[in-house]
Amino acid sequence: MSRPSVTPGASRLKFKTRVFTAIVVLSNVLGNFSLTYGMKRVGRLVSLSPLAYLEALFNPWVTLGVLLLILWTLSHMALLSWADLSYVLPVTAIGYVLVTLAGWAFLDEQISAARAAGIVLIVSGVALVGTTPLSTFRGTEKRR
Repeated sequence: MSRPSVTPGASRLKFKTRVFTAIVVLSNVLGNFSLTYGMKRVGRLVSLSPLAYLEALFNPWVTLGVLLLILWTLSHMALLSWADLSYVLPVTAIGYVLVTLAGWAFLDEQISAARAAGIVLIVSGVALVGTTPLSTFRGTEKRR
């Protein structure tokens, strides 16, 4: 049996999608972790004053978290410009698993049985969706 040939353009798109998916997942995980870590050091904010939030923003961990989440937004936008939403969101959902595990490992958070079951479901869904095509759109012109 012969394998269907893959065009160089399709191969580049697949590689680019994997790279941007990794950037989206890592910037999301590291950004949310940094933001949480920093805010736990800042302390509870219950003030209506924007000054308290601005002060928190200058905590180095919070600043790093915000910058990484800006990177997440930009790379997510780029990824969604060529790959289907129905592919991108489920595949990048592995970030939820990694954030949960980082919270458990580094922030001493507990993972209940229900959360563990949710993690198993997310990993199963990511594995299933990861085997599907990146885009259901065929053609060279932009969608409107």
